[in-house]
Amino acid sequence: MAQPATTNLKMSSMAVERPSNPWFDAWRGFARNKLAMTGLVILLFFILLAIIAPWITHFDYKEPNLTDRLQAPSGTHWFGTDDLGRDLFTRIVYGTRISLWVGTMSVLGSIVFGTFFGILAGFYGRWTDTIISRLFDILLSFPGILLAIAIVAALGPSLQNSLLAIAIVNIPVFGRMVRSKVLSLKAEEYIMAARALGMKDGRILFHHILPNSIAPIIVQGTLGIATAIIECAALGFLGLGAQPPEPEWGKMLSDSRQFIQNAPWTVLFPGISIMLTVLGFNLIGDGLRDALDPRMKH
Repeated sequence: MAQPATTNLKMSSMAVERPSNPWFDAWRGFARNKLAMTGLVILLFFILLAIIAPWITHFDYKEPNLTDRLQAPSGTHWFGTDDLGRDLFTRIVYGTRISLWVGTMSVLGSIVFGTFFGILAGFYGRWTDTIISRLFDILLSFPGILLAIAIVAALGPSLQNSLLAIAIVNIPVFGRMVRSKVLSLKAEEYIMAARALGMKDGRILFHHILPNSIAPIIVQGTLGIATAIIECAALGFLGLGAQPPEPEWGKMLSDSRQFIQNAPWTVLFPGISIMLTVLGFNLIGDGLRDALDPRMKH
């Protein structure tokens, strides 16, 4: 007689259980990834530097001081000084703001427009898909950095124009990814059922297709920020990005390359800053991919 009671107890316990939150499960998977958490720590460190920059620096990153030019790292100047006597630590800390801002905002712009055009192409198909896909193919036929250089050269060298160029270059990357995701989701049974029930296109897009496309967008966006920071540094190195006296890391490398033998610290610390920031975003992107991809659960 004890068996029915046990069965009822199991059934009641199963009824109390709630379905797990997929985002919480993704966070737990991400937190178990040591490399991903290392990347998160690196990123949080640079974000903290950007926030508290005015309180941890004691020098002006713009004003030159020729009496202190090319001084080696010391207790006064932790990272040394550049060829104009400006404190390198101060310029690198403030340069963190520029790199993070350009990387984040350019990728956000790419995500917004890439997602918009990708959804249009994948959902409506026919001539809409043909036109948008051909535009993506044209943009992708150029090397990204060369296209960015061409756009900045046409608009004029500035930080804002380099941000715009990087955003334009990365639009087809997100657009093609979203398009392929929408094409696969359109064939799902629940989408067909929604159409059969008379659900409008807008409701299908914003309630079913777009929420199921967020995971790959997040992963690609994180990796895209790392790429955008490198492209920003490349444009700055060529003199097409931030203009003097703004402390952009790529521009700092360009200004210091002639002193690489006599004052290697002027190149070393900006280069390490770029490397660590890009490494942090790449580690986070890989961790998010493993945590959000169902095929990587085991």
